Amino acid sequence: MTSIGTGYDLSVSTYSPDGRVFQVEYAQKAVDNSGTAIGLRVKGGVVLAVEKIKHSRLLVPNSNKRIMTAGKHIGVASAGWMSDTRHLVKRTRDEAHNYHDIYKTNAPAKIIAERMGMYVQAYTLYSAVRPFGVSTILACIDEDGPQLYMIEPSGQYVGYRGCAAGKGKQAAKTEIEKLNLEELTVREAVKEAARIIYAAHDDAKDKLFELELSWICEESNNLHTHVPQAVLEEAIEYAEKALNDDDDEMEDDEE
Repeated sequence: MTSIGTGYDLSVSTYSPDGRVFQVEYAQKAVDNSGTAIGLRVKGGVVLAVEKIKHSRLLVPNSNKRIMTAGKHIGVASAGWMSDTRHLVKRTRDEAHNYHDIYKTNAPAKIIAERMGMYVQAYTLYSAVRPFGVSTILACIDEDGPQLYMIEPSGQYVGYRGCAAGKGKQAAKTEIEKLNLEELTVREAVKEAARIIYAAHDDAKDKLFELELSWICEESNNLHTHVPQAVLEEAIEYAEKALNDDDDEMEDDEE
């Protein structure tokens, strides 16, 4: 049984002898090399947060966003290739629009996640295409309340209370598991999401990054929007203070 892709990674439609599809694993690696993205489903809404790595000081702030709106009630955060993200967001918009045209109501989150999962999975079946190198986190409010799904490069989609993707996903998941998501308010979740992104950020590898935050809740009239600037600044201040407090505690322990 081979553990490397030699000879079996030339086509996405080829299985290795031990049942692996290497090009899908390579697409997942592209996600794992990207900035961290998280989603928190809490009481009354959903919060999305992304660590947008800045590769140059010349980049214009708030440009090239990694959190996008795919419908009035649908938000998408991504980790992975930005060009693939734009394509999938456009497809999500088309699916939401088509559903509304046919049924005259907003598409439920599960339907959108299912259709997008099927679309992404189709790109793992044919040798003429490649898998999408992006994981998308889908936030929505429908008749059943707040919903959160993550769609992976394999096409697998799963509903979550809290999820993470990107290079800091393990650290982020550890922090998310400590939260009582069922009791958190949306305002509290915004602060915690900022803290988790700052905690998962690796200063040794990526010095510069920009925090993106969005929500969909009663305060936003159940529409997906980026959080107001004042709320963003308050969350960043909270995250930086929490990070400094943790550093002080570690120094005290060493002494």
